[in-house]
Amino acid sequence: MPGTKEIRTKIASVKSTQKITKAMEMVAASKMRRAQDRMRLSRPYAEKIRIVIGHLNKANPDYRHPFLVEREPKSIGIIVVSSDRGLCGALNTNVFKSTLMLMREWQGKGAKVNLCLLGNKGVAFFRRLGLPILASIGGLGDRPHVKDLLGSVKVMLDAYREGTIDRLFIVNAQFVNTMTQKPVVTQLLPVETSDAGDLQEHWDYIYEPNAAEIIDGVLMRYIESQVYRSAVESVACEMAARMVAMKAASDNAGKLIGDLQLVYNKARQAAITKELAEIVGGAAAV
Repeated sequence: MPGTKEIRTKIASVKSTQKITKAMEMVAASKMRRAQDRMRLSRPYAEKIRIVIGHLNKANPDYRHPFLVEREPKSIGIIVVSSDRGLCGALNTNVFKSTLMLMREWQGKGAKVNLCLLGNKGVAFFRRLGLPILASIGGLGDRPHVKDLLGSVKVMLDAYREGTIDRLFIVNAQFVNTMTQKPVVTQLLPVETSDAGDLQEHWDYIYEPNAAEIIDGVLMRYIESQVYRSAVESVACEMAARMVAMKAASDNAGKLIGDLQLVYNKARQAAITKELAEIVGGAAAV
């Protein structure tokens, strides 16, 4: 059995760790609320513009933007959204697993894979695999901005225009609730057609000044909104996962302290009993 001094040192160490995890839990809970607000504000616009862009596949057949034209997928691009920091449970691991499954699926069809990585954890993980990384960025922080994302995303869009990639996907964590965050795979390009069953047979938008200019602008806003939404949703997922992970760590630290305290009491009692036995034995000898 270890000595009482050693046990006291372990208890003090675990208590220090518990203070840190408790503080991180409270910080994550505070940041999660703000991240959820940004996520909820980004969702309606992203959903609506996705529907509008989906309808464009059924409208204006005279002008077909490259982002609306489906090609034979010989090469695909994947935008992976991860966190900059760890200590958030299996959040990043689940996103990476979904990305690897998507990669294996398309590689099995003979397609090449090119990556765009958003977040330090994704950069650190996928660089070890030796796959082509067209763009990467880290240090987005707790409040990612569209302007910080545009550079990396533009590289993928240019590659799509040039024919280097024929499909573009984005993989990110989706916020379900505080306890649940699941990875989702979304096809960004070519734009998938929305359900147009409620539209008239010859339905179309009115374009001013012209269809080409408007569709070009709207498609760029569409890409920006989808990537930005994925980024802010990933932050909300990160904070929720970190809060849950740190709460579990704090609870486990409390249980460990209790177990160590019990061992300490037993060791202390054994030492006292031994001392008493030595005193009684010495008195008997006298």
